[in-house]
Amino acid sequence: MTRRYSSEKLDSMHKIVSIRLDNEMDLILAHKRSMKIAELCGLPSAAQTRFSTAVSEIARCSIANGKESILQLAIRVTKVTRKDILAIITDTVDLKDCNPEAFAYASRISGNIEHGFDNGLFTTTLSQEIAAPGLISETKINGFKEYFTYEPPLSPYDEIRKKNIELIALSEKLGESENKYRQLTNTLPLLIYTIDDRNRIELSNKWTNKYLDAPIISFDKPAITSMVHREDVDFLLQGWEKAKLSKSGFQGQVRVKHRGDYYWHTVSIIPDKGEDGTIDSWILFFSDIDAQKRIEETLNDNSELKRIQEELEKTNSELSFKNQELEQFAYVASHDLQEPLRKIMIMISRAGENLSEEGRRELYFDRINLAAQRMSNLIGDVLHYSRINNFEGGVADVDLNEAINETLQDLDFAIEDKKAKISIAKLPTVPAVASQMKQLFFNLINNALKFNSGIPEISVTADTTSDAEMQDGTKVAGNFHVVCIVDNGIGMEEEYSSKIFNMFQRLHHRDIYGGNGIGLALCRRIIENHKGFITFKSVPDEGTTFCIYLPVN
Repeated sequence: MTRRYSSEKLDSMHKIVSIRLDNEMDLILAHKRSMKIAELCGLPSAAQTRFSTAVSEIARCSIANGKESILQLAIRVTKVTRKDILAIITDTVDLKDCNPEAFAYASRISGNIEHGFDNGLFTTTLSQEIAAPGLISETKINGFKEYFTYEPPLSPYDEIRKKNIELIALSEKLGESENKYRQLTNTLPLLIYTIDDRNRIELSNKWTNKYLDAPIISFDKPAITSMVHREDVDFLLQGWEKAKLSKSGFQGQVRVKHRGDYYWHTVSIIPDKGEDGTIDSWILFFSDIDAQKRIEETLNDNSELKRIQEELEKTNSELSFKNQELEQFAYVASHDLQEPLRKIMIMISRAGENLSEEGRRELYFDRINLAAQRMSNLIGDVLHYSRINNFEGGVADVDLNEAINETLQDLDFAIEDKKAKISIAKLPTVPAVASQMKQLFFNLINNALKFNSGIPEISVTADTTSDAEMQDGTKVAGNFHVVCIVDNGIGMEEEYSSKIFNMFQRLHHRDIYGGNGIGLALCRRIIENHKGFITFKSVPDEGTTFCIYLPVN
């Protein structure tokens, strides 16, 4: 039995602009912007005046009696045929209790006013229904946001206020990004350092202090002697000096001291170059390879163990793969994620120099926002990937029908915007981690929507098989549930079959199709957690089919 998914039921709020209500100038801003958003939504002149007057009445009460009043203008979408303009005023003071007459007057001229208390804030909400909701699309709502972002200042006061708000928002983004960056680097089981040309350590993650017997403050001979085996000291010093002289990278193997014993690590030294090509600092990270090293030494020393070599080689291959992933993490954490931070800090500094306000906006603020948002998305994706564990959330019987329905709800707007046609067959119940199954479906269906130049047509089918075959043609014994996601998108060449599941692998330019190249790597990791595998077939300009194989038992 096949079901058709409908995106009719919606419930979301799109914030358009915020105004802090401190003085009479802010009252003017509140009135003019309430009138403007009503005009943009096509309200008649009389309705525009009633709505903006009611908002001004509550705003006046906020300025007179409030402490930290903030006005937010927004568009609320309750369903396709119903949209409203909202004016939401919050404060720690009960404004209605301070001036009930003002609220009564605003209620008479507006007719739609609510007042309540939640999370320590009193909230007053005025709403005005939009007469032609079908004309207010998500694209148009985004246009409203852009209009108010680049709206010419109403006065010098408004211009100063807007710049202050932008700087505060950028500072908050910077702080949030720095926290996520620290969280990422501190969770990696790697020794990570950032070092300048004078051997001074600028940055290290928490794992270094936890792993080493004593922390080091500089990367010179005494420090190296204290942390690595004496036989490896000269090798590491020569590699470090060679990297600085040649301004290139270095990689080798050394033994690092931990709780009185030594363990083999791969050491990598990478120059951290700025946009102009100069080297600002050096990135060093040590990755534990002791298990692989001991296996190699054991096999070399004892020929009688060749009987088990094939089994150990498989384990060694898996360890090497995990080590490569950790190195990718370390490079992103130490370089790619630092670069947008550096740009934000430089641009904010330049914005404070002697430039006109128009020049600051045109040259810096849009680029700062793009850099901050891109880095925030990348950090979030990498953190999400690093936290996928084999039994995260607990294994239980998961109804895949419920999992995919919740996924489609999350993709509601994208489905509506693309006018996508989605059909879903009845899916099985499998032993799995529910959150990981939802993430799996989200990534695959979101890709089918995104990588499509026309109207997406997506079908999800289910079957069972005892004749499973991996992408490379290897036969797999056992009974499997097979769930396939088929789309009519742009497709891809078969030559990419060995690459698409790699971390940070992108086949298209970021300006054409967004994303960070982590989605399919996350899918593969989730499926491997569940002892399954994934295959795909694709034809350029015709579409792609991903098939998920999950063990029946």
